[in-house]
Amino acid sequence: MPNTEASVAATETGVRSRPRAALPALCVTQITSWGIVYYAFPVLGSHITTDTGWSPAATTAAFSGALLVSALAGIPIGRVLDRRGPRAVMTAGSVLGTLALLVIAAAPNLAAFSVGWLLAGVAMAATFYPPAFAALTRWWGPDRVRALTIVTLAGGLASTVFAPLTAALAEHLSWRATYAVLAAILAAVTIPAHALALRAPWPAASPPPPSAIGHTPIPRSRPFVLLAAAFTLSSFAMYAVVMGLIPLLTERGATPVQAAWALGLGGAGQTLGRTLYASLSARTSVTTRTATLIALGGATTAALALIPGPVPLLVILAVLAGVIRGNLTLLQATAVTDRWGTNQYGRLSGLLGAPAHIAAALAPWAGAVLAGPLGGHQHLFLLLAALSLAATILSIGTARSQQSVGDWG
Repeated sequence: MPNTEASVAATETGVRSRPRAALPALCVTQITSWGIVYYAFPVLGSHITTDTGWSPAATTAAFSGALLVSALAGIPIGRVLDRRGPRAVMTAGSVLGTLALLVIAAAPNLAAFSVGWLLAGVAMAATFYPPAFAALTRWWGPDRVRALTIVTLAGGLASTVFAPLTAALAEHLSWRATYAVLAAILAAVTIPAHALALRAPWPAASPPPPSAIGHTPIPRSRPFVLLAAAFTLSSFAMYAVVMGLIPLLTERGATPVQAAWALGLGGAGQTLGRTLYASLSARTSVTTRTATLIALGGATTAALALIPGPVPLLVILAVLAGVIRGNLTLLQATAVTDRWGTNQYGRLSGLLGAPAHIAAALAPWAGAVLAGPLGGHQHLFLLLAALSLAATILSIGTARSQQSVGDWG
């Protein structure tokens, strides 16, 4: 039997049994998982609709369904992560992600295509940032910001690597063959990495503070609710911008390859932005940086809407949007620990992130549907900038003290 008291003491002092290969492995698997399961779709979307005759709204709805499933599955998966650790969850997620992509590639009709994406949604919940963040938060303890920064720096390269690669494959292969190739890459990289690199003992969680007992449960507290609302609006805007960027640029005269490179360079911007987060965190309060980053995200969205070109200038704006997006990822990754500590990080992060992930799930479909009635992606981006402004206002309201908030519920 392991010594529970010793495990807790080790957790509290930051002395942990860290798997040495975990951080580099998670860097590689985040690049690969995000790049293939998420970023390949906006590149292949037009190829899919042209080949099959399915409408853009229908295919995007299937992709949004995957994101919706991911949001809902994240809550129970977070509880499993808190209890058992990331190895089995992330390995199974990699296997399921590979199978899902093969179903998508072979889908004879829209129904089968949609089923493939629903399976992919469960894989996303088990392999994307939330489980990686839970692993690093528990294993790295007081050094978690450094570890989170490193893995998100790598993850920011997902679109940089895989958007151009997917576009290059699609020039020579059908979209179905392209997805089959990407599925093989996903399996070869992520299944062994998760199975072999995440084998260290799972440290005991730190106990909840005594002051938590008898107070308002965190998930029902005013700061938690307002923060969830702010992240929900911000995430909707951010992910609608990501999915709408290629259509916006092509409307402005960019070629599909140029637009794909803009999306990829936006990923490089995410990496640059994440190098700045530790410095920003050290110099600002949690409420100030939350409001500032959300507001800057809205500003870059408005700039993309209002500036007609030329294309190189729009690419620069896409990179700046990526810089802000990179910071927002770390902001959300540290939102729970900055306010309420590390106890039950997986569960609280799942609850906080669920509405934001649902909004992100609906964003691609909603953006595709709204772009027509609004008169194009320019007006869609203006609407998204207004949503970011509303999110900024909500985030300011989270400044209330956390001292009377507990960790139950």
